[in-house]
Amino acid sequence: MSDNDKWVWFTEEEPIPSLLGPLGAPSKGAPAAKLDETAAETPRKAAESSGLVRAVHLHLEGKPEEALKELTAALEAGKDLPEIHSTMGNIQFTLGRYEQAASSYARITVLNPKHRTAWYNQGVCLQRALKWKDAAEALQESLEIDAKRFEARLGLGICWLHAGEAGKALEAFEQCLRVRSDSEPAQFGKAVALHLEGRHDQAEALYRKILPKNPDSEELLTNLIAAGVARRQGSTIKEFSERLLKLRPDARAALEGLATVAFSEGDFETAARHCAKLTEIAPHSFEAWFNLGVASQETGRLDQAAKAYQKAVSLNPDSEQAHTNLGVVLQERDDFACAARAHERALKISPGAPGSLWNLALVAERRGEAESAESLYQQLAAKAPDWEEAWFRLGYLRLQRGDFPGSVEAFEACVKRKSDWVDAHMNLGIAHWKSGDKDQTRQALEKALAARPKSVDALRGLAALAVEREDYELAFELQSRLIELGERSPEVFYNTGLVLQKSGRLEDAVRYYKEALSEKPNITEALLNLGHALKALGNEAEARSCWRKAVEANPELAASYFAN
Repeated sequence: MSDNDKWVWFTEEEPIPSLLGPLGAPSKGAPAAKLDETAAETPRKAAESSGLVRAVHLHLEGKPEEALKELTAALEAGKDLPEIHSTMGNIQFTLGRYEQAASSYARITVLNPKHRTAWYNQGVCLQRALKWKDAAEALQESLEIDAKRFEARLGLGICWLHAGEAGKALEAFEQCLRVRSDSEPAQFGKAVALHLEGRHDQAEALYRKILPKNPDSEELLTNLIAAGVARRQGSTIKEFSERLLKLRPDARAALEGLATVAFSEGDFETAARHCAKLTEIAPHSFEAWFNLGVASQETGRLDQAAKAYQKAVSLNPDSEQAHTNLGVVLQERDDFACAARAHERALKISPGAPGSLWNLALVAERRGEAESAESLYQQLAAKAPDWEEAWFRLGYLRLQRGDFPGSVEAFEACVKRKSDWVDAHMNLGIAHWKSGDKDQTRQALEKALAARPKSVDALRGLAALAVEREDYELAFELQSRLIELGERSPEVFYNTGLVLQKSGRLEDAVRYYKEALSEKPNITEALLNLGHALKALGNEAEARSCWRKAVEANPELAASYFAN
């Protein structure tokens, strides 16, 4: 099945940065960032005239919408004051309207570009709105005004992590740690950044350093599993998957980690068990169903494998791999019609894909569609000229239909790419024999024998050629090697006797003819030739006895023989 039986790595290398959480949102191991409610003092008269005081009272009374209307009215009346926008932003933030709140704080920065609180709060709101790059820019502005603001620096690192800027995030977290070396959120953020940068050894070391203080942190354990996957370290994956599973028996990352280890160790029974559980807790996971198919296939549960692959292709109809694996399982179940449809679908997804061409050709052969199979092998040989098996099957099919020159071409392509391929040399020899080229036949069989000195087929073929050339000494040597290799069939003994008889070694010929008849008493040819050898040696009575048995065994052949 070539590469099509590979399983999919479950746990992605991307670590989880959610331990820190978005600024302003409580999460394990990290304090929640809050809006900075510090505001410049406003003269009482201005505040009262702007409607700010009434808005605050309404908010305190639990009427935030009325408060916002009051503030909006003040803005429409031309009272474009930072305090109005700040209050609006705070109320909008508490209502979860983060983009509106960010706009309110942004207006303050227009009125006062050096307003550090407005920049910071704008960054918090944008982070809550998951606008990571915009949030990072606002927090960076805040730091330009007040470089010592730790929360802003920490938030900046988080934003760059979520924005996929691991290098910038790492720089921010390292600056945080220069100020507070024991900050766990900054340590975790740095570990995630290192992880994303591909520096998995350093990331894992830092995760392990933090873990004793947060032994039940699912985020840390999950990231340690991911680090283990990235480094292909089964012991790390297993250690932290088992710890996470004790905390939460249905933890997807843990089950995926343990399945990953089972696959890498070839423990497909265990892999199937974990994958089956994964399909229960994540029924829409393509990877879970696909890997369940692989594990089931490896354990011989073809029905379960087919169902799993069918579910996988329903979830991801454009997966060439899933269609191919489904087709292979259906082939193994001898469901060739459905297998062909699966491979045809794989070819539509990836036209000319060598693996799909190969599998579809095999199915065509099994269905007796030799012409279609040959065409597919020919396409495959053109698409992937180094695919030796494609050339071999192509040569075999051409040989079967009598295209001997075409067969020679295909088998020569085989041995050109794999010089010690005995079966290819043998078939090349047969194709040359059928074409009438005995010299090329002999060369091909000699190469087969050189590649496998104990090749019975090569020895037989070369012996036959030697007899045809009347090189009886070589023919006897080859026949003797066959017998030494344990070939004690009546045919081998008969052929050896025939070679000896033709070379005039009658007594030895008699011995081998008798060996053949002891294995199979009624070989007519052996009885006839034994009779002739015995007569030549002067033992006419025994010769007549042999001929009598030959006549009894096959009267027509015997009569024809004596007629000559």
